[in-house]
Amino acid sequence: MHLLAVSALALGLVAAPTTAPKTVYGYAWADGTNKLRILPTSATNAKQRYTLKLKKGAKELRLDYAKAAYRRVTVACDRKETEGEVNIDKLGRGKTPCKAKDLAFTLGQGPVAVRLEYTGSKATRVTEIMTSTLKFTTVQGTASRAGDGTLLFKGRKLGYTWMSSFYRVTAKCRDGWLTGEPVNASRDGLGTKRCTHTDLNRISKTWKYPVLVQLSYEPVSGYVSEFWEVFGDA
Repeated sequence: MHLLAVSALALGLVAAPTTAPKTVYGYAWADGTNKLRILPTSATNAKQRYTLKLKKGAKELRLDYAKAAYRRVTVACDRKETEGEVNIDKLGRGKTPCKAKDLAFTLGQGPVAVRLEYTGSKATRVTEIMTSTLKFTTVQGTASRAGDGTLLFKGRKLGYTWMSSFYRVTAKCRDGWLTGEPVNASRDGLGTKRCTHTDLNRISKTWKYPVLVQLSYEPVSGYVSEFWEVFGDA
């Protein structure tokens, strides 16, 4: 019987064992062409909305989604927001079939709450989900650059987008970090000159060491909505 089984497998008559995809919930971030990163979270569902919470010890995944099936909660693939219309199932999962290029478009807007199936380093199915309202917190600490649109803050990878605000203490948005007098600083030393995420991308490339900042961010998604340059002696 053993020899027959080996022969059958060699002839392709017996299917090789397949690996079942794993499933995670969390906020997906763009991380290169057809690549995303996601920190797995716990997920509970009530009335077609998910509540996602951080999981102790969870490790970030980086996955290729070029061949993944993608489903959106919007009624059309090219919408930035739901615009008051959704196409979801009874669990609050998206039903509109879209393509990888549509996922790239969506990720370009910022983090996306998803139910994700993957095998190895490949995402096989990405489904948007309806979530509860995000809650932001404001804290100070040291940050370092982890790439365009990405920071390391208190051991956590956080992200910012074109919608994020960057406030500087310097005279101009393109000045060096803490260059010159803090002409645009509050009494607490926080920057008041509004700049863009492009300015933050550029200036963070010059950081040689972690820098003191203040952030307003959403802890579960890791989305930074506001970023302040801090001048300690203002």
